[in-house]
Amino acid sequence: MNVKIEPSWKERLQQEFDKEYFEKLTTFVRSEYQRRDIEGVYPPGSLIFNAFNLCPFDKVKVVIIGQDPYHGPGQAHGLCFSVNDGVKFPPSLQNIFKEIRDDIGTDIPASGNLTRWAEQGVLLLNATLTVRAHEAGSHQGKGWETFTDSVIRLLNEQKEHLVFILWGSYAQRKGAIVDRSRHLVLSSAHPSPLSAYAGFFGNHHFSLTNAYLREHGLQPIHW
Repeated sequence: MNVKIEPSWKERLQQEFDKEYFEKLTTFVRSEYQRRDIEGVYPPGSLIFNAFNLCPFDKVKVVIIGQDPYHGPGQAHGLCFSVNDGVKFPPSLQNIFKEIRDDIGTDIPASGNLTRWAEQGVLLLNATLTVRAHEAGSHQGKGWETFTDSVIRLLNEQKEHLVFILWGSYAQRKGAIVDRSRHLVLSSAHPSPLSAYAGFFGNHHFSLTNAYLREHGLQPIHW
């Protein structure tokens, strides 16, 4: 199957694109985008693989794992936790920015668009890459999780000294395959208001990430 995705990822993931589960997933996703009886599907079709297109394989230094895209109008654009310019910060993103401020002293930005992180080598990977409008989790269990597990496995096996950031039990289960002897794994509670005060605030993941990158001769992330 010919998938439009950044070339370094296409080369490494083509064997996934050729598998039966991915063909079934593609059929399902296309049918969802074409339906007239639902309000829509997010993100826009051209941005489904935005995380990969903005962060080529060879540039990946950090992996942040989310669950599925925001399901409100105008929010999702293919990067986990990120929203388009001008969109109100969702609660989890507000808390992420608060932790960055408290951890490393960076002011809370005017925009919740995390493209600037992706371009520095942060792969902002949702486990499920599409969602029906206003229906959280509506595209789970259709094949995306198999695909993104393969992405994580590929990164784990073919790269060294990555930082995997796992917020919440879902991300921690998904990142369980990561070899802790090759990579740094940072785990904590999720930034959601339901759990942020139960271990997310004060996790210092942003300063710890940059310290590890410096230790291995890599440019730190400007959070």
